[in-house]
Amino acid sequence: MTMTVTVTLESNGFFLGIEYVAVFCCGLLGGLAAVRKHYDLFAIVLTTWLTALGGGLVRDVVLGALPPVGISDKGMVLTTLAAGLIVAVIHPEVDRLKWLMLVLDALALGLFAVNGTQKALMYGTSGMTAVFLGMFTALAGGLIRDTLLNEVPMVVRDRHWYAFPSLVGCLLTVLSYRLEMHAIITYGGEIAFDVAIVVLVVLMRVLSVKFDIKLPGAVPREHPVSIPEAMRHPYHHHGDDAQQQ
Repeated sequence: MTMTVTVTLESNGFFLGIEYVAVFCCGLLGGLAAVRKHYDLFAIVLTTWLTALGGGLVRDVVLGALPPVGISDKGMVLTTLAAGLIVAVIHPEVDRLKWLMLVLDALALGLFAVNGTQKALMYGTSGMTAVFLGMFTALAGGLIRDTLLNEVPMVVRDRHWYAFPSLVGCLLTVLSYRLEMHAIITYGGEIAFDVAIVVLVVLMRVLSVKFDIKLPGAVPREHPVSIPEAMRHPYHHHGDDAQQQ
């Protein structure tokens, strides 16, 4: 049985157009990564498609929303194919537009987080599951791209806020959905809330790069707590006991 789901932002033609722009630019970034590796045109287009739509493929397969949007939505597929062909020609210019591409990549991150979370909720998942699937939608495409190109994934390599804004966006999307479901806000209010979430994700990502904001790592410690010898070398003592017997 096929279930038709309309995500809130996708119900508005303007925001649907923005999503196509985000998919296109996300594809450009994926294709550019393949160009830098000096791969052929097929590999460039494949990397473009996986980067732009790979997260949605993972989400839809997990949800059982088959066939996935990444292979069933003709508009989205053609957009990514166009991005791959175009970046193969204009890659020097795209490579120079670092800040513009950063903003557009952040826009894609926010839109994918919100749309992925909403779609999961509309398929009846719990809030926690929806957050995971929203993050898969936002991050899995880049993860697949970097794995395919034998690179350390961006989600690990980039120490600025990348996955963190998407997590915030997914959590707030669950809140927005619940508020509308319980008639605390109107449908129009939910759209406004979701737009604000996308803007917040973009700002968090861009400002973290602009001002070099990073999440803290492990706590630096020079003097570890003293640990009994038996706890540090358990097998050594077992061996001694065996020799004594």
